[in-house]
Amino acid sequence: MFIVFRAVVLVTLTLLGSCQLSDPKQASGQIGFVVLIPGSTVQTEVRYFSSENFVGEVIDGYQAPVIYLTREAYAALREVLFEAETLGFGVKVFDAYRPQQAVDHFVRWAEDLSDIRMKSQYYPEVEKQHLFRDGYIASRSGHSRGSTLDLTLFDLETGEELDMGTAWDFFDLSSWSDSEAVSVEQQSNRALLKALMTRHGFRPLREEWWHFTLENEPYPETYFNFPVR
Repeated sequence: MFIVFRAVVLVTLTLLGSCQLSDPKQASGQIGFVVLIPGSTVQTEVRYFSSENFVGEVIDGYQAPVIYLTREAYAALREVLFEAETLGFGVKVFDAYRPQQAVDHFVRWAEDLSDIRMKSQYYPEVEKQHLFRDGYIASRSGHSRGSTLDLTLFDLETGEELDMGTAWDFFDLSSWSDSEAVSVEQQSNRALLKALMTRHGFRPLREEWWHFTLENEPYPETYFNFPVR
């Protein structure tokens, strides 16, 4: 079983300066992205196109509940799916390409210390004023380069996600991939996800068990800003 994809309109972006991002309408080069289509071995749950995320509202730049990623990341993910299926698992993707405007939204939210409506669910042990200091929020994200994914595994027979010990986007030390604050079974599940991803060319992030970046990402210095729609 393999995942089906369709081409997105080719989007072309260019950097106007070291700290500026162009609008897609002003594009001067061409970059191909694909849309990840859910199927029997792959699920998507785009929480940034909902209020079910750490901000508590739809995030700027997410105009539809779809997943974009570079063709190269798609090809590597497809190999992950092939192997995962032989083990009885599928993959659920929460996020991949993330527009810079979404990252800017996160920054504005983090600077508003009065907005803590989602604290109990997503960052109960972290004070909001420390989100920048502790690295949970930053002005740039690897997701904006198009080859980073946030994902987990699910059981193909039951459809249930594997228990990873914390939820996705949970701001806490227990979300570190090698945390011993979670059970042995949960550590094993994280190790399985990490093994599958690294065998097929992805690099893990130690602070987030769900976060993986394609080692040979095609646009390592480019932070895109076109919307997900």
